[in-house]
Amino acid sequence: MKTYTIFFLFPILLSLFPAPTPADPKLTKIIHQLFDSVKNMRSVQYKVTAVERGLNEFHTVHSEVKLQCKPRKVYLVNPAKKLEILYNSQTDADKALVKSPTLAFVSIKLDPTGNIMRKNQHYSIHELGFDFIIKALALIISKDPEGLANFTLHGKCIKNNRSCYLLEYNNNQFRYINYTVGNKETVSLIAGKLIVNEHIIRYKNNLINDFSYLKSGSILKVPNLFLKRAVVYIDEKTMLPISISIFDEKEMFETYDFTEIEVNKNFTEMDFNRKNKDYHF
Repeated sequence: MKTYTIFFLFPILLSLFPAPTPADPKLTKIIHQLFDSVKNMRSVQYKVTAVERGLNEFHTVHSEVKLQCKPRKVYLVNPAKKLEILYNSQTDADKALVKSPTLAFVSIKLDPTGNIMRKNQHYSIHELGFDFIIKALALIISKDPEGLANFTLHGKCIKNNRSCYLLEYNNNQFRYINYTVGNKETVSLIAGKLIVNEHIIRYKNNLINDFSYLKSGSILKVPNLFLKRAVVYIDEKTMLPISISIFDEKEMFETYDFTEIEVNKNFTEMDFNRKNKDYHF
């Protein structure tokens, strides 16, 4: 489901569910404002700390990102790992320019959705920004029969030195069911068909770095809901998500913290050009 489709469907999704508690109108308004803030964003610059569960341990990554939404352009740098990525949909929609120690510091063009760039990553560079959070919330609501009834607004708090609304989703009906793989199906295709979290499927079935077709007829354990629990902090001033944590049945599965956010920054062409004097391609 594309992001623009989610934006279109979100009001419809909300209307499908009753608002039985007094807190629901406020919570619904906050989520609407969140969607509108992301939808109206033209560009953004930020720092993000990602903590993602791997097979045997959690991986923590600190990145700095410049993102232009339309046409989509991305510059990402991980100073600690000396990794740089440049993506410009206008010049090459299918490839990103990557420079990394693992590539012997040679700049090379790679498929953002391919095995090399997605290895040990929960998301590709196409999910950078806040779109994946919006997608997660929309899919939670569309998959959960109780909808907004399982969301709780905990009021305001301070997160990342910002005044935020704290939202929590929790569903104790989360469990795993068997799924028989069909012909030419990948984990991504199955997750999209079932409206569940792709990366939880990967973790549960030891398929974290398997992006190829799965064996037809094999049995996977797949979640019946998009996730069990989510905690989201929404900046009271910008109405943007500055932190999200996602949980499966065990514990925290992934968390993303955003800081130094600059919305609708006026980037120049050099911000997404390999010849930028501050870049090392």
